[in-house]
Amino acid sequence: MNTDSRSGLRISVVGLAGAGKSTCASLIEEFAGDKGLTHTRIKLAEPLYDLQAEVYRRAGGPLADGAQDQILMEALADAMRRIRPDSLAADFTARLTRADADVIVNDDLRDPHVDAPALRGHGFRVLRITCDEELRRERLAGRGDPSRADRSTREIDLITPDAVIDNGAGLDEYRAAVHELLGSWL
Repeated sequence: MNTDSRSGLRISVVGLAGAGKSTCASLIEEFAGDKGLTHTRIKLAEPLYDLQAEVYRRAGGPLADGAQDQILMEALADAMRRIRPDSLAADFTARLTRADADVIVNDDLRDPHVDAPALRGHGFRVLRITCDEELRRERLAGRGDPSRADRSTREIDLITPDAVIDNGAGLDEYRAAVHELLGSWL
């Protein structure tokens, strides 16, 4: 199933902010749990979240749990990639080697040039999540992120998905579509 020697299912969920990537990752974990499979979620942007928290701490500003200052996160990613283009992929790979789960999920792949090939090289299948633009904007408006930016996803279409699921209906329909796809991938 994977291009490396590890067994299990590895899925990277991609899409624009607000499309439902994190919800999809939770549905994948739910599916794994229902099947008695171990699962874990590994974020490419974990170093960026750590740095974002430190910047806010140093600045003395509040930052809600899970909030994304997307402008700051893009600037931090740019800086890390300027210093070392594969820095995020290398950090991800180091954490991946310590993961021991039947199902491994990533829900924040955006870079088609370095990060996507790295994940593909580790056996990840790509699941693209889409939804209507108006619905996506409504979801984003309700998130409470300090800033929003789409620059980091401007080349998302260069990442060729193995499957595409539309997240424009209700949660039950979304769950059914995700679970059906995963059943075909196992």
